[in-house]
Amino acid sequence: MDESFEGGMEAAAFAFRGYNVTNLGRSRELLQHAAYGPIVREELQRTGDICAEVIGRKVDLVHDVENSRPTTLATFSDDTSMIVAMELAQLRLLKEFFGVEPEHAKLTMGYSIGELTSLIVGKVYDLDQLLAVPLSLSEDCASLADDVTMGVVFTRGPELNFQQLKHLCMVISSESNGLIGPSAQLAPNAALVLGQGDTLARFNKLKKDFFEGRVIVHKNPHHWPPLHTPLVWEKSVPNRAGIKVYHIDGGHQPPNPPILSCVTGGDNYNEYNSRDILVRWTDHPQMLWDVIYATLASGVKTIIHVGPEPYIIPSTFERLSSNVMQQMGSGYLQAISKGVVSGLNRFAWLRTILPAKSALLRAPHIRHVILEDWLLENEP
Repeated sequence: MDESFEGGMEAAAFAFRGYNVTNLGRSRELLQHAAYGPIVREELQRTGDICAEVIGRKVDLVHDVENSRPTTLATFSDDTSMIVAMELAQLRLLKEFFGVEPEHAKLTMGYSIGELTSLIVGKVYDLDQLLAVPLSLSEDCASLADDVTMGVVFTRGPELNFQQLKHLCMVISSESNGLIGPSAQLAPNAALVLGQGDTLARFNKLKKDFFEGRVIVHKNPHHWPPLHTPLVWEKSVPNRAGIKVYHIDGGHQPPNPPILSCVTGGDNYNEYNSRDILVRWTDHPQMLWDVIYATLASGVKTIIHVGPEPYIIPSTFERLSSNVMQQMGSGYLQAISKGVVSGLNRFAWLRTILPAKSALLRAPHIRHVILEDWLLENEP
């Protein structure tokens, strides 16, 4: 696999998915595969045992995958564990059957729970130590979801002022009718917010006073554990996470490969700050857009998406690539790929939305690999 990528693994990045309303992907196929199955089963059992010990009830991830158990809020702990288990299993398959060493990659990134997998892969923490922290808080986080609605906030072109979005959320929360806060910045013109009760409707009503131009709020039909927002304060999640993460082993070396953190938006982990970043991971929004740009600016040529049915990171790259193609035209992109960038300032969208970020022009040239698909298409 290494040789099949332009630039090899030294020009590749691993991207780990987070929690979603569906979390199985092609895991059942991998589990039932004659060659892959034993490794997949081992990782599911290992991670399931950790989950069971932490939450104090029976967990059988192998049975869940075999029977295609659906995701519900009641299974949030199990699904979190299954995602991490399958991400680790896929990397083991890549290493043991195809000789690809994850530590040879240029960098890794992870959305939400995926960042924890990055820390495990980067040998900052062992699986049993790190996974126990979010699992010990997972049932409380899920219990907050019953009254929480997700809103996808976006514009059709102009920049969405993220600071104003946070300001509006603060104003609504201060009305004492429920908390609302941003959980992710997906792009310069798109963000996710999570709100209790009628706060999302209130956001929609007040948005005209905070943003110029048309801002659209799309209500997601599902309920979501409100990680990465102030809503978790109601269960004191950041403080409890802080206490727990300061009592686990590890965290005394920088990750290898380096991690682009969705908490900070950049390559900020070092030999002493991972615990601080992990505490902020609980209630700070995911700065996915900053990570997307940093990935492009790093010179990465291939992104390998790890986990069951990865969605948010590949779909964000896909939208960006499409936007760049539409704005710049295929002929101009060919020139950009050869290093010709004169005339860049002719495009208003780059001046107003993405100032000085010419690395975005690389987006259409990045190769994306969905690892579970690749493994099943390239049987050993």
